[in-house]
Amino acid sequence: MGEFKKLAMQVYSLRIISVAFGSQIKSLNLQKIVPMKILLVTPPLTQLNTPYPATCQLKGFLNTKGIEAEQMDLSIELIQRLFTSTQLEVIFQKVSFIDKHTRANRIILQHSDFYIKTIDAVMRFLNGTDSSLAQRFSDLAFWLQSKRFPTDDDLEWAFGMVGNYDRAIHLCTLFLKDLSEFIQQTIDPHFELIRYAESLCIRLPDYAPLQDELRKPHSLIDNLMLDLFNKKILECQPDIVGFTVPFPGNLYSALRCSQWLKNEFPDIKICMGGGYINTELRSLTDPAIFKTIDYILFDDGELPLLRLLTGGELIRTMFLSPEGEIISSNFESKENIPFSEIGAPDYEGLQMNKYINLIELTNPMHALWSNGRWNKLMLAHGCYWGKCTFCDGSLDYIQRYETTSIEMIVDRMESIMKQTGQSGFHFVDEAAPPALLRKLSEEIIKRKLIVSYWTNVRFEKSFSPELCYLLAQSGCIAISGGLEVASPRILKLINKGITIETASDSMKNFAEAGIMTHAYLMYGFPTETALETVDSLDVVRGLFAEGLIQSAFWHRYAMTIHSPSGLNPESVGARHLKQNTGSFANNEIPFTTEHEIDLEFYGKGLNLATYNYMQGAGYDIPVIDWFKKK
Repeated sequence: MGEFKKLAMQVYSLRIISVAFGSQIKSLNLQKIVPMKILLVTPPLTQLNTPYPATCQLKGFLNTKGIEAEQMDLSIELIQRLFTSTQLEVIFQKVSFIDKHTRANRIILQHSDFYIKTIDAVMRFLNGTDSSLAQRFSDLAFWLQSKRFPTDDDLEWAFGMVGNYDRAIHLCTLFLKDLSEFIQQTIDPHFELIRYAESLCIRLPDYAPLQDELRKPHSLIDNLMLDLFNKKILECQPDIVGFTVPFPGNLYSALRCSQWLKNEFPDIKICMGGGYINTELRSLTDPAIFKTIDYILFDDGELPLLRLLTGGELIRTMFLSPEGEIISSNFESKENIPFSEIGAPDYEGLQMNKYINLIELTNPMHALWSNGRWNKLMLAHGCYWGKCTFCDGSLDYIQRYETTSIEMIVDRMESIMKQTGQSGFHFVDEAAPPALLRKLSEEIIKRKLIVSYWTNVRFEKSFSPELCYLLAQSGCIAISGGLEVASPRILKLINKGITIETASDSMKNFAEAGIMTHAYLMYGFPTETALETVDSLDVVRGLFAEGLIQSAFWHRYAMTIHSPSGLNPESVGARHLKQNTGSFANNEIPFTTEHEIDLEFYGKGLNLATYNYMQGAGYDIPVIDWFKKK
């Protein structure tokens, strides 16, 4: 271990020289330096049914460059360590010394033996290693009842008389949700089944609150996570560790691991990137985070990571100079690895048999996000439309639209299927172009592949009956798309490039081809009135009632610094409110507009109505009734 640490420091010292002295590095002949070995980590917590794609994609790319890379999904490994009979015994023993409990937690504590004896079987069933338990777990009488558990009538309506497997997954999910809430309220206030400490990080203009949290003693969850991380570090012996932070709920755990790594293995360098980093930390001025990490990488990680690992000139990378100044190296550079050269994702090293299926809502379209081991892949880089005023269109991951041959995409699909043994794909494009989807369908059919896939689209007129039929024949089972606002005036203001009529037509074509549809919806857009909000819900009610969509979700509009509406608020009838620029995270902009409405009140009505629509209920209730104050 000592020799490996010394080598890492030597390589790092040369890298600092290269950054500091620019063109003078040629005489050092850095091209001969052996590239660093990297461990790529997905920190807790992301979705638990399938790997988050960032580390797989980066490892696949680094393979093409001959660079040694390993990966771990600390998210699923933590859940697998936490939800065991051994660990639940520890938790219940610890909680038994607490004097006051809620009624729900007192009941769980009283029935701790049931949870301890059941948890291992539940986890075996959810990861697919013991499907024989479906019959038993689908019986409502097996379970201790709680506020989450449905009635027999509700279950029969949702799953029928023979839908035992999905019914059992649903009841096991509710069992885990009860346990997760218990852990959150008694052991670790930041714990959630999917998001970890998200409330700490979702709006964080200053680093101090998170820094204060990191100074606190390790929680039980922290210790489980760090024990797993320690074992991987000892096994892998990396020169550098890279964390992907796609969401606010990954930041705390990534920094907790980094903090531990700095203390235990100070010679190992640490870098961090991902969606949260790209949108929130571009204007970072507080150097405090660099006490915990060494580099922050922005936009697509392939080229910044390649340069960091091989001693090249750093690009779109932040680090701290010896004088304590934040350096932003080649931040404005547009140089990137072409989409055609990023390689196929590599799943080697991930514990594919540990991922668990979850069904929280009985809606079949909604269940796709958490049920099934979907291989994640991009058909194209960026967004082919790229004009929506609410979207972060100034950022590279949306702004730079780039494709490759469809033959290469399907080659990547076949490569992934061989690795994972799974033939289901979730294409994670901002919006999959209709022309590219046509070519994909034709190539899949030509190769006689049996696959299932779903993706995100724009509801445009190109999705004709003929194209939707072709998609279904090739294996498309579902699509999600942004209807955004079911108001003609606001749709025009958003610059979505669609109308309610064309969107409805494309939804109808998907439905008639047997393709399930999820609609992304938005409320609170500048100048949107209360009447327009209610009318939007009426349009959505009609889409559900006619069977054109099966699932939907309302997002509250947020004005961001990277969107056209944030860069030019007057164009959408809004005005920025004064605020001090944060020294840490900056993304959402406070604004004012005419016709402001009570967004919390209307959001509750929209979500309650849509929840009922997804369950096949409430179509006959006048939409205005969902907004009556009680």
